[in-house]
Amino acid sequence: MLTLTCPYCGVKADETELAPGGEAHLTRHGPGASDEAFHGYLFSRKNPRGLHFERWRHAHGCGKWFHAARDTVTLEVFGTYPAQSHEPPEHVVASIRARHPDWSWEESE
Repeated sequence: MLTLTCPYCGVKADETELAPGGEAHLTRHGPGASDEAFHGYLFSRKNPRGLHFERWRHAHGCGKWFHAARDTVTLEVFGTYPAQSHEPPEHVVASIRARHPDWSWEESE
C-alpha cells in the first residue's frame, strides 16, 4: 500500500486517506492560449515507468494539496512537499539522487 506523509500536518497517511490529483508541475494554459497549448494542458500527461511527480490531497485529514516524488514501479517514496513549490526541494532531490545519481530536474521537465 502506498503511504505518503502530508508536508502540512505531518500525518503518515495511506492511499485510502488521500485523493490523487494527477501529474505535478504542469504549466497551466487558459484563456488567451493557443488551441494546441490548451489541448496539451488538458490531455497530454506523462505516464512514466519509474520516477514520477504527482499531486495528492490529504482528503481525510487537513484537506491540503501537496506533491509527491515516487517510483511508479516500486512505490518507493522519495519525499513530499507543498504544492506551491515550482520544483522539488533539496531534500527530495537528494533522496532521488541517492537512488538515481544521474537524475536532474531539468531533464524531467
